[in-house]
Amino acid sequence: MDSTDDILGELPLPPYVTAEDVTFAVKAVTVHAAEQWPDGQRCRNDRAPHPCRLHRWGRRVLTCRGLSEREIEALVPEQTARQP
Repeated sequence: MDSTDDILGELPLPPYVTAEDVTFAVKAVTVHAAEQWPDGQRCRNDRAPHPCRLHRWGRRVLTCRGLSEREIEALVPEQTARQP
């Protein structure tokens, strides 16, 4: 985690994970996917060290909804392929 994460901490999970939360979580995981940089993996969206806060939040929401790590990993290439 970088210093911003140390100060702000983790994003809170919703009290009840709804279908809308899952939609936002899928978007967070795919938009904030890892990208290789010379100094290591960084978030594709905000260039923070990967995994960034939103990516971690998305994974936690999807895990609460019952998705396995393998299913979450499969979302990133699937969603990236659909983007123009």
